[in-house]
Amino acid sequence: MHIQFFQHFNRLGAESKYEWVINRTRRLGRGLLITAVLAAAAKYLAQLPFLNIMGQLVLAILLGILFRAAAGLPEKAAEGIQFSAKKGLRAGIILLGFRLNLHDIVQAGPKVLALAVMNIVFTLVTVYLLCRVMKIDRRLGILTACGTAICGAAAVAAVSPQIKATDNETAVIAATVAVLGTIFTLIYITAYPFLGLGESGYGIFAGATLHEVAHVIAASVPVGQQASDLAVIVKLTRVALLAPVALGLGLWENRRQRTKNENAQSKKGEHSKEEINCQPNKLPVPWFIGGFLLMSGVNTLGILPDELTAGLLVLAYLLLAMAMAGLGLGIDLKTFGRLGGKPFVAGLAGSLLLSLLGYFLIQHMGLM
Repeated sequence: MHIQFFQHFNRLGAESKYEWVINRTRRLGRGLLITAVLAAAAKYLAQLPFLNIMGQLVLAILLGILFRAAAGLPEKAAEGIQFSAKKGLRAGIILLGFRLNLHDIVQAGPKVLALAVMNIVFTLVTVYLLCRVMKIDRRLGILTACGTAICGAAAVAAVSPQIKATDNETAVIAATVAVLGTIFTLIYITAYPFLGLGESGYGIFAGATLHEVAHVIAASVPVGQQASDLAVIVKLTRVALLAPVALGLGLWENRRQRTKNENAQSKKGEHSKEEINCQPNKLPVPWFIGGFLLMSGVNTLGILPDELTAGLLVLAYLLLAMAMAGLGLGIDLKTFGRLGGKPFVAGLAGSLLLSLLGYFLIQHMGLM
C-alpha cells in the first residue's frame, strides 16, 4: 500500500505535488489545532479545584465528547483528529517513559513490586471474567480490565492496538475508567481518617489501587509529602508493568487469531494440515512500548539534563491529551451510553475488589 502511494505521488506533476502537500497540511492542521486547543483547555481546567482530581487526560476526553455533541465533527478536520488519536498517542506513550526511573522502583523494594504484580494480575482476571459473565464484548472487557488494573486511560490507549479495538471502544472505555478513578479518588480522600493506615501505608495503598497518575497524586498530596512520594513510586511500578502486559496481550491475540484462521481453513478444506502449519506466525511488535522502555532506560541513566526531561514530559502529556481529545471527538453521547453502561458496572466492581485486596495485602505484608 505504501509503495502504491509513493508510485502515485511520483507520477504527479510538480504543481500537483505542491497542491497535494498544501491540502494535506491543511487537513492535518485543522484537526491538530482542534485537539491542541482542547488539550490546552483540559490542562487549564485540571488546575482548578475538584477538576484537578480528574486530571488533564480525563478532561481532554470529556471535552472532546462535549465538543462533538455541541458542534459536531468537522469533516475537513477528521484526518488531523485521527492523526492525533493514533500517531500522537504512540509518541506520547514513548515520551511518557521519561517519568520512570527504574532505580526508584528497585529501591522501593520487592514487597512493593510483589504488591503491584498481585494487584494487576488479580484485577485483570477478575474484571475480564466479570465482563464475560455480563456478556460484554471481549475487546471491551480486556480494555476495562487493563484500564482498571494498570494506569487508566493511558493503559487503555496502549493496549487498544494490540487487540485491534476500534476508536469508539477505546474512547468509551478510557472515559469510563477515568470516571471510575475520579469516584474512588474522592472516596479515598474521605475515608483516609478511618482506614487505620499511616502516611506511608496510605501512599502505598493509593498508588497500588487507583487508576490514573493524576488520581494517585490528587488522593495522596493532601495527606503529606511521604504519602505522595510513595504513592507515585508505587503507581509508576504499575505503569512499568504496562509493557509486559501489552506484549502478552499482543501474543495472546495473535495466537487466538491464528487458531481461528486455522479452524476456518480446516472447515473449508482449503489447505492441508501441513500447509496450515507452514504458515508464518507473526509476532506483534508493539514498537511504542519498546520506545517507552527505552526512554525509561535513558531517564534512569540520567543521560539528559533534568530541564530537558521535564520539557519532554510536558510534551508527552500534551500529545496524550491531544490523543484523548481526538478519541473523545470520535464518539457521541449515544455511543457512550450504548457501550459504556455494562463496562462501568464491571469496572466499578473490579475497582472495589482491587481496593479491598490492596488494603488486605498492605496490612498482611507489613507495609502500613
